[in-house]
Order: sequence, then C-alpha cells, then structure tokens
Amino acid sequence: MDKTSSASLVNLIAHADIVVQLVMLALVLASVWSWTLIFDKIIKFNILKDRSNKFEVMFENNVMFEEIYNHAKGSDNHPLSRIFIAGIKEWKSNNIKQIIAENIEKKVSLKERLMNAMQIASNQSMQKLESGLSFLAIVGSSAPFVGLFGTVWGIMNSFQAIAISKNTSLSVVAPGIAEALLATAIGLFAAVPAVFFYNIFSTKINYFTERANNFSLQILNMFSKELDR
Repeated sequence: MDKTSSASLVNLIAHADIVVQLVMLALVLASVWSWTLIFDKIIKFNILKDRSNKFEVMFENNVMFEEIYNHAKGSDNHPLSRIFIAGIKEWKSNNIKQIIAENIEKKVSLKERLMNAMQIASNQSMQKLESGLSFLAIVGSSAPFVGLFGTVWGIMNSFQAIAISKNTSLSVVAPGIAEALLATAIGLFAAVPAVFFYNIFSTKINYFTERANNFSLQILNMFSKELDR
C-alpha cells in the first residue's frame, strides 16, 4: 500500500460516522486480542508437546517411580506430570501392603480412586489449555455481524446524504459506501483468523486429551501390576 492509499484510508476512518468508527475500533481491538491469544497458544502448545515428549521418555527408559516423581514435582508444568503426581499422591495416601494382603474389593476400589484422581488432574489441565478459546469462538462468530452492522450503517448514511443533497453522484454516496466496505473488511479480518486458529487449537486439545487419557491408563496398569504381585 503506497502513501496515497494509506493517507486515503486514514482520512476515510477519520471522517467516518462515529458509530462506524466505534464498530471499527471494537473489531480492531478484538483482532489484536485474538492474535495475542493465538501467538500465546502456539508457543504454549509447542512447549507442552516438548515437555510431554521428554516426560514420556523417562517411562520408556524404565526410570524408577520415585525418581520420576521427584522430577515431576520440580516440573509440574504440563498435563502428564500433573497426572502422574495426582496418581502417586493417591497411591501414597493408602496402606498398600495392607491392601495387597486383603481382599480384591479394596484393590478394585484403590484402582478406581487412582483413575479418578488422574482423571481430575487431566480435566483441570485441559481446562487450562482451553482458556481463551471461547474468546476466539465469540470473535469468529460475531465479528462478521458486527462488521455487517457497520456496513448497514454506512449505507444508511449514503442514502441520507442522497436525500439531503438530492444528488445521486458518486461523490455523495462514495464516502458512506467506503465506510461500509471498510467495516466489512475489518470484520472479516478479525473473524477469519479467529475461526481458523480456533479449529487448529481444538484439534490440538483433543490430541493432548487423548494423550493424557492414554498416559493415565499406562500409569494405572503399572499400579495394577504392583497390586497384583
């Protein structure tokens, strides 16, 4: 965009109707906040994936539970470590030797409590990952309609200008139509990235949820082996 086009755009916004200006401002602010959330989520998801991969490697290398637990306590910053800590805390809160020596009902009950504790930790972690997505959904669904409101208002101004001046020349109707088109464009600019990244992040959250569930089952199997020895 050259200097003349930039000056024309700024001049158009500066001379727009106050209602259209407010619509544009709201859409721009929504877009800025959406992009802030988008970049924040991209960084966080990449970090969580890297940390989760490293944490799972410890299990594949058959590292002792106590060593993994100490590591998890020092890096309680991703879903898998929180799930593991929740499971270990529930395990340590019971008299395992007594449960092993007694009937199978207590073993089943302990397994259920272990699964519930890890499921709660998993759900809490997923809720944190989902924070901010509702805003992207709202922007994606409402921004086009907010822009459409600015469009309708700009066209109304054009018709009013025609009625007042009794002149249908392009110079009379162009400013209102330009305001309308600009409001529509800003609305789409805010909505399209919000919808696009909302779908991407939803897919990533589903991936982390499935991964957390599989990890919980893996931990539960290890506990079950200890109980069934």
